[in-house]
Amino acid sequence: MIPRRDFLKVAAAGIASGTFSEARGSMAVPVVIEAPYHGALLNHRHGKQVDDGLQVRISGQAALNDNVTVNGVTARRQGARFSADILLRDKETDLTASAFGVAGRSEHTIRVLWDRGSRPRYRFSIDDNSFFLRDITKKHYKSLFDCFYLDMLRQLHTKYGTRFVLNIYYQTEDGFTLPQFPDRYRGEWEAASDWLKLAFHAWANKPDRPYQYASAGKLISDLDKVAEQIKRFAGPQTYSPPTVIHWGMVQPAALKPLAQRGVRVLSGYFKKRGGLWDVNYFLDDARCNYLARHDALKDFDSGIVFSTIYIVCNNTPVEQVVPTLTRLAKTPDTAEIMDLFTHEQYFWPFYSNYIPDHLQRCEAAIRWVTENGYEPVFYHEGLLGNCV
Repeated sequence: MIPRRDFLKVAAAGIASGTFSEARGSMAVPVVIEAPYHGALLNHRHGKQVDDGLQVRISGQAALNDNVTVNGVTARRQGARFSADILLRDKETDLTASAFGVAGRSEHTIRVLWDRGSRPRYRFSIDDNSFFLRDITKKHYKSLFDCFYLDMLRQLHTKYGTRFVLNIYYQTEDGFTLPQFPDRYRGEWEAASDWLKLAFHAWANKPDRPYQYASAGKLISDLDKVAEQIKRFAGPQTYSPPTVIHWGMVQPAALKPLAQRGVRVLSGYFKKRGGLWDVNYFLDDARCNYLARHDALKDFDSGIVFSTIYIVCNNTPVEQVVPTLTRLAKTPDTAEIMDLFTHEQYFWPFYSNYIPDHLQRCEAAIRWVTENGYEPVFYHEGLLGNCV
């Protein structure tokens, strides 16, 4: 049973834990829904698919002798625990556990998302892009795909159907800027826009963590300028709202302005470094802990879904790619959506940390998801690529 002092800590989190209505009486023990989590993305792996919805189990704790209902359904009790099976019919559903006993009444409400018509899917995002744009500009190629980098991505698309989002900078350290990139390739960009998108990443590679403490105004200004250039030289069809901001850190006040610019998803690592959560967009510890073990979680205040990057190909040796993805596929909470990721610079031989087998690492990941029935998607379309 949850001690009263611990409940109060959870209730104070509010945004991460739903809405509490505490029981009357100083000794009352409030009801708490423990699973699913507030903001959880639920699919067929989390319950029983029926014709008109998804039946999921709601569980938690309440005082031993309290009568508990969930959305009006009488819950089963086993000691301090309760559970009830609820049918989800809508994209978003509020789940309210109500407990009533001698100490009074308490309620806990959470909201979850139903990934209706969900299917195994993956997206492939590449960060830190600038070298290929500079290369094309300087060498005046006849075709975009005369650049080995884009040709490599096209070959992967042709072979596996992979879709790519390239997250780009406005400028490089040697003075190249997006306004220098010609618009004469616009037709090629538009023709490839069904599988190749460009998105804002940052103004430049340096300094590190450029938006960790920057104002929302600075972030949005940079985003708008990059978006303007993408639409100029590649057409609106090629533009994608960003899903990865450089270093995965922005001020909480920037989330709503990002959502107003069409941002639906933000991906991060949600891992601890030096005992602190990092590359986590400043989400609280409870939600970071959840995302470290789940595909995604929605922040209802901003409307943004946060997703977990499962594999960074430039950090994963070829022999570890398949075991990493296979392990994720064995767990319902991480099996449905594969977030594949890497960085452009490791493909280029002149780069100081060039990885000779970088392509092989990426292809190993793409081959595995393809052979295991995952479809390529863009996260900004529908719900994490699910357009049902």
